[in-house]
Amino acid sequence: MQTKIFSSALYGIDAFRVTVEVSIERGLGYTISGLPDDAIKESWSRLTSALNNNGFQMPRTRLVINLAPADIRKTGTAFDLPMAMGILMASEQIVASGKFKDFLIAGELGLDGTIYPVRGALAMAIHAKRENLPGLLLPFENAEEASLIKGTHIYPVQHLTEILAFVENDCAIKPYANTKKGKKEFYYANDYADVKGQQHIKHALEIAAAGGHNSILIGPPGTGKTMLAKRLPSILPPLTEQESLETTKIYSIANGAAKGLIAERPFRAPHHTCSDIALAGGGTIITPGEVSLAHNGVLFLDELPEFKRSAIEVLRQPLEDKEVYISRANMRLRLPASFMLLAAMNGCPCGYLGHPSVCCTCSKRALYWYRRKISGPLLDRIDLHIEVEPQPMQELLQTTLKGEKSSIIRQRVIAARNIQSRCFKNTPGIFCNAQIPDNLLDNFCILEDTAKKFILQKVEATSLSMRAYARILKVARTIADLKTSDIIQLEHVSEAFQFRVLDKPATTNIQREKPLPWKQHSPTYRVTI
Repeated sequence: MQTKIFSSALYGIDAFRVTVEVSIERGLGYTISGLPDDAIKESWSRLTSALNNNGFQMPRTRLVINLAPADIRKTGTAFDLPMAMGILMASEQIVASGKFKDFLIAGELGLDGTIYPVRGALAMAIHAKRENLPGLLLPFENAEEASLIKGTHIYPVQHLTEILAFVENDCAIKPYANTKKGKKEFYYANDYADVKGQQHIKHALEIAAAGGHNSILIGPPGTGKTMLAKRLPSILPPLTEQESLETTKIYSIANGAAKGLIAERPFRAPHHTCSDIALAGGGTIITPGEVSLAHNGVLFLDELPEFKRSAIEVLRQPLEDKEVYISRANMRLRLPASFMLLAAMNGCPCGYLGHPSVCCTCSKRALYWYRRKISGPLLDRIDLHIEVEPQPMQELLQTTLKGEKSSIIRQRVIAARNIQSRCFKNTPGIFCNAQIPDNLLDNFCILEDTAKKFILQKVEATSLSMRAYARILKVARTIADLKTSDIIQLEHVSEAFQFRVLDKPATTNIQREKPLPWKQHSPTYRVTI
């Protein structure tokens, strides 16, 4: 006898329908076809134990299971439950009711019949709604995230016996009702009010948050670069409903069952030893990388020059296209990667380049090779180069007043984003100034005459690329939004130019210093920017 059960598999971050075909024939043995991975092949042992422990038995004849379409590789454990149901129906150990027809089933089966959660339930729910399927039978742990898609009927199950009763007798399993309220307000433990001084850096990060701009912090160790960076999420605007669904979908596929709708913007901070694949995504079973996990949020790369050059260069395409393509011999996947890049680095290998009191001990050659780790095209894609200077210790110890709270800064950021939303309401796909296409710069970045003359003179004097010119215009537009100005004025453009520190030569103003006692054979240089 033959039977068919509908299930779903993942292709990138999207789901597609898989028909689990089960046939019992004469002979001995079993076959699972349709390009299954090792997890699916090992399901035979799980199915045998689960059925035997619940009063059923595996057929003692030849059993053929096909996962159609058979030319796309299937991965994961979500087919355990539909294969078990297909075996029981094909062997006539259960008789399915009409209500069961066209349901989408997914779940991992334990040895005692317990049903465990699977990856990508939200993507499966989106697919089911698109295909107008009557309902989904999913593990209880996946019900909350799948119920985020309105108009779908999610039937949560925890054990094999529950789904058998539902299939055979139309036993009443009520669709899952999500009783949780909407988005909650987050309390951020890291607040800019705790940071003394560094007003210039806070203002620069406010500009970055308001326009969604990529930024890099450059300065000596101990100046607060990492501390300032970790507080950036506290001033970012809240996720929209569409952004929340996109982010939850990615985390559901990468990490398994999501705990409801993700309402906080992601903040990813991978270690500098991470590989190219860990950053971009991929692997034997293709999963989203850090650039996709930071979608709609922040990707923080501390000690940027310490990352492998190949890993850093992976960022070029996502920063430009807001997505990353992963190509394999038999597939090409597109993963979303619209994130804000925030990086931090020292000015030189010893770290004290430009320090007001500590002398830099790096040679010009060492400084050259250190800066060479970060390519010019990548720096062109970073809008704000922010120089962080150390604060005098006496000033920090004597200051008792706290800085401006993140909640206040966040209100200004939200106000600027609202201006941008109104501006881009007729331009789909653009949500902040950093996403303005170059061909629309003249429409959205209107300069007054003095600002236009100033920016042309500066570009010619510094030999900036056209990409860097476009980035400066976008930053100036954000500064104008924060000051509620319709036209970009001279002060906005001049402030935007101040955030291009790394466009300047790194070896200017070199002063010969007295050699250190242990380096009498080679002179020591003090290099300042």
